[in-house]
Amino acid sequence: MRVLLIAQDGATQASVRTMLVREKFDTTEIDHDNLEISRLGDYDIIVLDLSLPRINGYQVLKQLRRERVRTPVLILMGFAELDSRIKGLGFGVGDVLTNPFDHRALISRIQTIARRPRGTCEAAIRTGKLVVNLDTREVSVDERAVHLTSKEYGILELLAMRKSTTLTKEMFLNHLYGGMDEPEVKIIDVFVCKLRKKLAEATGGNHYIETVWGRGYRLSDPPPSEHPAPNGRWE
Repeated sequence: MRVLLIAQDGATQASVRTMLVREKFDTTEIDHDNLEISRLGDYDIIVLDLSLPRINGYQVLKQLRRERVRTPVLILMGFAELDSRIKGLGFGVGDVLTNPFDHRALISRIQTIARRPRGTCEAAIRTGKLVVNLDTREVSVDERAVHLTSKEYGILELLAMRKSTTLTKEMFLNHLYGGMDEPEVKIIDVFVCKLRKKLAEATGGNHYIETVWGRGYRLSDPPPSEHPAPNGRWE
Protein backbone atom coordinates (compact mmCIF):
# COMPACT_ATOMS: atom_id res chain seq x y z
CA MET A 1 0.00 0.00 0.00
CA ARG A 2 1.33 3.44 -0.96
CA VAL A 3 0.78 6.03 1.78
CA LEU A 4 1.43 9.76 1.50
CA LEU A 5 2.02 11.47 4.84
CA ILE A 6 1.43 15.24 4.68
CA ALA A 7 2.76 16.79 7.86
CA GLN A 8 5.21 19.21 9.39
CA ASP A 9 8.17 18.27 11.54
CA GLY A 10 6.97 17.29 14.99
CA ALA A 11 6.22 14.47 17.39
CA THR A 12 3.06 13.38 15.54
CA GLN A 13 4.88 13.08 12.24
CA ALA A 14 7.70 11.04 13.78
CA SER A 15 5.26 8.75 15.56
CA VAL A 16 3.12 8.16 12.48
CA ARG A 17 6.21 7.53 10.34
CA THR A 18 7.38 4.86 12.78
CA MET A 19 3.97 3.16 12.74
CA LEU A 20 3.79 3.12 8.93
CA VAL A 21 7.34 1.81 8.53
CA ARG A 22 6.60 -0.93 11.06
CA GLU A 23 3.74 -2.11 8.82
CA LYS A 24 6.04 -2.00 5.78
CA PHE A 25 3.84 0.50 3.95
CA ASP A 26 5.43 2.28 0.99
CA THR A 27 5.48 5.70 2.65
CA THR A 28 6.31 9.15 1.26
CA GLU A 29 6.46 12.29 3.42
CA ILE A 30 6.03 15.89 2.36
CA ASP A 31 5.45 19.16 4.18
CA HIS A 32 2.09 20.97 4.05
CA ASP A 33 3.82 23.70 2.03
CA ASN A 34 5.27 21.41 -0.68
CA LEU A 35 2.18 19.71 -2.04
CA GLU A 36 1.88 18.75 -5.70
CA ILE A 37 -1.80 18.03 -6.31
CA SER A 38 -1.12 16.41 -9.68
CA ARG A 39 0.80 13.54 -8.05
CA LEU A 40 -1.71 12.59 -5.37
CA GLY A 41 -3.36 10.00 -7.58
CA ASP A 42 -0.22 7.87 -7.27
CA TYR A 43 -1.11 6.95 -3.67
CA ASP A 44 -3.64 4.59 -2.11
CA ILE A 45 -4.31 6.91 0.85
CA ILE A 46 -3.27 10.34 2.13
CA VAL A 47 -2.63 10.83 5.86
CA LEU A 48 -2.97 14.55 6.58
CA ASP A 49 -1.80 15.91 9.93
CA LEU A 50 -3.76 18.94 11.15
CA SER A 51 -2.61 18.68 14.76
CA LEU A 52 -0.03 21.47 14.54
CA PRO A 53 -1.11 25.09 15.10
CA ARG A 54 -0.31 26.44 11.63
CA ILE A 55 -3.27 27.03 9.29
CA ASN A 56 -1.56 25.38 6.29
CA GLY A 57 -3.15 22.02 6.96
CA TYR A 58 -6.65 23.45 6.60
CA GLN A 59 -5.61 25.18 3.39
CA VAL A 60 -4.39 21.83 2.08
CA LEU A 61 -7.71 20.25 3.02
CA LYS A 62 -9.62 22.95 1.13
CA GLN A 63 -7.35 22.51 -1.87
CA LEU A 64 -7.91 18.77 -1.95
CA ARG A 65 -11.68 19.29 -2.05
CA ARG A 66 -11.43 22.12 -4.59
CA GLU A 67 -9.31 19.99 -6.93
CA ARG A 68 -11.67 17.02 -6.45
CA VAL A 69 -8.86 14.72 -5.35
CA ARG A 70 -10.21 11.16 -5.33
CA THR A 71 -7.49 9.62 -3.17
CA PRO A 72 -8.92 8.68 0.26
CA VAL A 73 -7.81 10.96 3.09
CA LEU A 74 -7.31 10.22 6.78
CA ILE A 75 -7.14 13.40 8.87
CA LEU A 76 -5.10 13.47 12.08
CA MET A 77 -5.97 16.21 14.55
CA GLY A 78 -6.04 17.05 18.24
CA PHE A 79 -9.09 15.98 20.24
CA ALA A 80 -9.91 19.58 21.18
CA GLU A 81 -9.91 20.62 17.49
CA LEU A 82 -12.60 18.16 16.41
CA ASP A 83 -15.51 20.36 15.40
CA SER A 84 -17.77 21.39 12.52
CA ARG A 85 -14.88 22.77 10.43
CA ILE A 86 -14.17 19.29 9.05
CA LYS A 87 -17.81 18.60 8.16
CA GLY A 88 -18.03 22.03 6.58
CA LEU A 89 -15.21 21.12 4.22
CA GLY A 90 -17.10 18.08 3.00
CA PHE A 91 -15.20 15.35 4.79
CA GLY A 92 -17.09 12.74 6.75
CA VAL A 93 -15.99 12.69 10.36
CA GLY A 94 -15.36 8.99 9.84
CA ASP A 95 -12.17 10.12 8.08
CA VAL A 96 -10.75 11.72 11.23
CA LEU A 97 -8.49 10.14 13.85
CA THR A 98 -7.96 12.22 16.96
CA ASN A 99 -4.82 12.42 19.09
CA PRO A 100 -3.75 10.53 21.08
CA PHE A 101 -4.13 7.29 19.10
CA ASP A 102 -2.25 4.02 19.19
CA HIS A 103 -0.67 1.91 16.48
CA ARG A 104 -3.61 -0.45 16.09
CA ALA A 105 -6.15 2.37 15.70
CA LEU A 106 -4.09 4.11 13.00
CA ILE A 107 -3.39 1.00 10.95
CA SER A 108 -6.98 -0.25 11.23
CA ARG A 109 -8.33 3.13 10.07
CA ILE A 110 -5.91 3.28 7.13
CA GLN A 111 -6.84 -0.22 6.00
CA THR A 112 -10.57 0.49 6.32
CA ILE A 113 -10.44 3.75 4.35
CA ALA A 114 -8.14 2.36 1.66
CA ARG A 115 -10.66 -0.44 0.95
CA ARG A 116 -13.38 2.04 0.01
CA PRO A 117 -14.12 2.76 -3.65
CA ARG A 118 -12.27 5.82 -4.92
CA GLY A 119 -14.12 9.08 -4.46
CA THR A 120 -16.15 8.07 -1.43
CA CYS A 121 -16.01 9.71 1.99
CA GLU A 122 -18.15 7.29 3.91
CA ALA A 123 -18.92 8.54 7.37
CA ALA A 124 -20.79 5.43 8.49
CA ILE A 125 -18.98 3.38 11.12
CA ARG A 126 -20.04 -0.25 11.51
CA THR A 127 -19.64 -2.27 14.69
CA GLY A 128 -21.21 -5.69 14.36
CA LYS A 129 -24.88 -5.08 13.45
CA LEU A 130 -24.67 -1.44 14.58
CA VAL A 131 -24.13 1.39 12.08
CA VAL A 132 -23.50 5.00 13.13
CA ASN A 133 -23.70 7.56 10.32
CA LEU A 134 -21.76 10.57 11.52
CA ASP A 135 -22.95 12.83 8.69
CA THR A 136 -26.69 12.27 9.12
CA ARG A 137 -26.45 11.53 12.87
CA GLU A 138 -28.50 8.38 12.35
CA VAL A 139 -28.07 5.04 14.11
CA SER A 140 -29.36 1.76 12.70
CA VAL A 141 -29.26 -1.99 13.21
CA ASP A 142 -29.95 -4.20 10.19
CA GLU A 143 -31.16 -1.04 8.40
CA ARG A 144 -33.72 -0.34 11.13
CA ALA A 145 -33.44 3.01 12.90
CA VAL A 146 -32.48 3.13 16.56
CA HIS A 147 -33.96 6.18 18.25
CA LEU A 148 -31.64 7.86 20.75
CA THR A 149 -31.77 11.08 22.74
CA SER A 150 -29.26 13.77 21.82
CA LYS A 151 -27.04 12.87 24.78
CA GLU A 152 -27.19 9.15 24.03
CA TYR A 153 -26.26 9.84 20.43
CA GLY A 154 -23.43 12.12 21.57
CA ILE A 155 -21.98 9.31 23.69
CA LEU A 156 -22.22 6.83 20.81
CA GLU A 157 -20.85 9.35 18.32
CA LEU A 158 -17.67 9.85 20.33
CA LEU A 159 -17.26 6.11 20.89
CA ALA A 160 -17.62 5.51 17.14
CA MET A 161 -15.18 8.26 16.18
CA ARG A 162 -12.60 6.76 18.48
CA LYS A 163 -13.56 3.14 18.11
CA SER A 164 -11.45 0.62 20.06
CA THR A 165 -9.99 3.47 22.14
CA THR A 166 -10.79 3.79 25.84
CA LEU A 167 -12.43 7.15 26.59
CA THR A 168 -12.64 8.73 30.02
CA LYS A 169 -15.83 10.16 31.45
CA GLU A 170 -14.24 13.61 31.32
CA MET A 171 -13.86 13.23 27.54
CA PHE A 172 -17.56 12.45 27.23
CA LEU A 173 -18.47 15.48 29.36
CA ASN A 174 -16.38 17.73 27.15
CA HIS A 175 -17.92 16.28 24.00
CA LEU A 176 -21.48 16.67 25.29
CA TYR A 177 -21.23 20.02 27.06
CA GLY A 178 -18.09 21.71 25.69
CA GLY A 179 -17.11 22.96 29.14
CA MET A 180 -20.41 24.79 29.63
CA ASP A 181 -22.47 24.00 32.75
CA GLU A 182 -21.11 20.47 32.98
CA PRO A 183 -22.93 18.19 35.45
CA GLU A 184 -21.18 15.71 37.72
CA VAL A 185 -19.18 13.04 35.93
CA LYS A 186 -21.45 10.24 37.16
CA ILE A 187 -24.11 11.39 34.69
CA ILE A 188 -22.06 9.65 31.99
CA ASP A 189 -22.72 6.29 33.65
CA VAL A 190 -26.45 7.02 33.48
CA PHE A 191 -26.30 7.90 29.77
CA VAL A 192 -24.20 4.83 28.96
CA CYS A 193 -26.59 2.56 30.88
CA LYS A 194 -29.60 3.84 28.91
CA LEU A 195 -27.66 3.67 25.63
CA ARG A 196 -26.58 0.09 26.26
CA LYS A 197 -30.17 -0.95 26.95
CA LYS A 198 -31.43 0.51 23.66
CA LEU A 199 -28.61 -1.01 21.63
CA ALA A 200 -29.03 -4.42 23.25
CA GLU A 201 -32.77 -4.36 22.50
CA ALA A 202 -32.11 -3.44 18.86
CA THR A 203 -29.35 -6.02 18.26
CA GLY A 204 -30.83 -8.87 20.25
CA GLY A 205 -28.43 -8.65 23.15
CA ASN A 206 -25.16 -6.89 22.22
CA HIS A 207 -24.48 -3.23 22.95
CA TYR A 208 -20.75 -3.33 21.96
CA ILE A 209 -19.78 -0.85 24.71
CA GLU A 210 -17.12 -2.22 27.04
CA THR A 211 -16.37 -0.92 30.52
CA VAL A 212 -12.65 -0.49 31.17
CA TRP A 213 -12.61 -0.44 34.95
CA GLY A 214 -11.00 2.63 36.44
CA ARG A 215 -10.58 4.27 33.02
CA GLY A 216 -13.83 4.61 31.06
CA TYR A 217 -15.61 3.04 28.09
CA ARG A 218 -14.81 1.90 24.57
CA LEU A 219 -16.72 0.65 21.52
CA SER A 220 -15.40 -2.70 20.27
CA ASP A 221 -16.16 -5.08 17.43
CA PRO A 222 -17.93 -8.31 18.41
CA PRO A 223 -16.46 -11.80 18.00
CA PRO A 224 -16.28 -13.08 14.39
CA SER A 225 -19.54 -15.03 14.84
CA GLU A 226 -21.50 -11.77 14.68
CA HIS A 227 -20.01 -10.63 11.36
CA PRO A 228 -21.87 -11.28 8.09
CA ALA A 229 -21.37 -14.73 6.61
CA PRO A 230 -20.50 -15.10 2.88
CA ASN A 231 -24.16 -15.67 2.03
CA GLY A 232 -24.99 -12.24 3.43
CA ARG A 233 -26.72 -13.57 6.53
CA TRP A 234 -25.57 -13.07 10.09
CA GLU A 235 -23.94 -16.18 11.54
